[in-house]
Amino acid sequence: MMDRCANPACAKPLVYLREGRVFAFDVAAQSDGTGFKKTRHLDHFWLCGACARSMILVQREGAIEVSRKAEPAESLHYAAIG
Repeated sequence: MMDRCANPACAKPLVYLREGRVFAFDVAAQSDGTGFKKTRHLDHFWLCGACARSMILVQREGAIEVSRKAEPAESLHYAAIG
């Protein structure tokens, strides 16, 4: 259950969902060693409003990581040719 911002450098407590962004990732459940098949489920993570402005959550090799949002492309200015 999510109760704090997923950014470890922030960890702001989750009080209301009116700010920030919730992410859901499909993850494999850990095997308990009894021979049962691994199951999949959704895990939910929250970034507070301040962190969500510049960061996103991504899933890489089974781990959830905080990543900076891609910077928007700067305006392109073309010089008139000749």
